[in-house]
Amino acid sequence: MTDKLEQLPPSMLYAIGNTPLVQLNKVVPDNCADILVKLEFYNPTGSYKDRMALAMIEEAEKRDELRPGMTVVEYTGGSTGSSLAFVCAAKGYRFRVVSSDAYAQEKLATMRAFGAELELLPSQGGKITPDLIPRLIERAKAIAREEGAYPTDQFNNRDSLKGYAQIGYELVSQLNRPIDAFCGGVGTAGMLMGVARALREEGHKTKIVALEPATSPVITTGTGGAHHVEGIGVGFVPPLLDKDYYDEARAIDEGEARQMARRLAREEGLFAGTSTGLNVVGALQLGQELGPGHTVVTVICDTGLKYLAGELYA
Repeated sequence: MTDKLEQLPPSMLYAIGNTPLVQLNKVVPDNCADILVKLEFYNPTGSYKDRMALAMIEEAEKRDELRPGMTVVEYTGGSTGSSLAFVCAAKGYRFRVVSSDAYAQEKLATMRAFGAELELLPSQGGKITPDLIPRLIERAKAIAREEGAYPTDQFNNRDSLKGYAQIGYELVSQLNRPIDAFCGGVGTAGMLMGVARALREEGHKTKIVALEPATSPVITTGTGGAHHVEGIGVGFVPPLLDKDYYDEARAIDEGEARQMARRLAREEGLFAGTSTGLNVVGALQLGQELGPGHTVVTVICDTGLKYLAGELYA
C-alpha cells in the first residue's frame, strides 16, 4: 500500500495538462479537413489557464522573485484569476485580484472559493470595452506597489509561453500526422504563441491563425470595440503576439461563435463557452479551405459550466 501511495501525484497541481484530443463530427460540413479539438476543460479549474498560472508562479519561484509569505496580484476577466487562485491556494500564497462586473459571476465566485481577495471595477453596461482592461491593469499595478507584492502581469509575462507550449508538445505526441493548421482566439496571445513555438520546435510547418471577435478587430483592422467574448479581444494588440510566429489573423462573427457553442453542446456533447465557439468557427473555415486529407486543430478553452448564469445558455 505504501509503495502505491508513493506513486501518486503529491498535489492537485500535477493534474494540470495531458488533456484529451478528440475529433469533431456532426458540426463539420462535407469536403472539410479533419477538425480536432484539445479538451482543456479537463484541467483542474476547467480551463487551459491552469497551464499559464502554474508556469508564471513556478518560474518566479525559480528566480526567487516569489517567496513564501508574499502576495500575488493579477488583473483578470476570470479564468486566469480562477487558475491563479487555485495555484496560490495549493502553494499557500495570498492572492489579490482586480476584475470587473463585466465578467461571468461563476468565475468571480470560483476565485473567492479558492480564497482570492477580489476588487471589482465597474464596466459600461456589462460589456468588455477597450478601456476596461487598461483600467484593471493600472489598479493591479497600484496594489503591487503598495504591498510590495509579486505581479504576475499576464499580458507581459513570457513565463506563460512555457506553460502553454505543453499543449503543442502534447499535440505532437498525440498525433502521428502533420498538423496543417492551428488556430486560437487571442487574449494575452500566450496560448497561440506557446503552441506555435512548440510546433515549430518539433519541426511542424503548421499554419498558425490568430482569431478575434469581429466586434473588436484590433489585430485585423486596428479598431477596438465592445463585445461579449470573455478571455479574448482585449482592445489592444497584446505584447506577446509575435508576428514571426503566426501567419494570419481573422475576425470571427460573435453571433456565429455563440451559435456554434450551443451546437457543440447539442450535437457533439461538448460543453464550452463563446470563445470555444469562436475557435471552432475559425477551424471550420480553415478546414473548408484546406479540404479533405488535411488536419486542423484548435482548443476547447474552458467548460460551459462557467457560463450558465449568462445569456449563452439562457
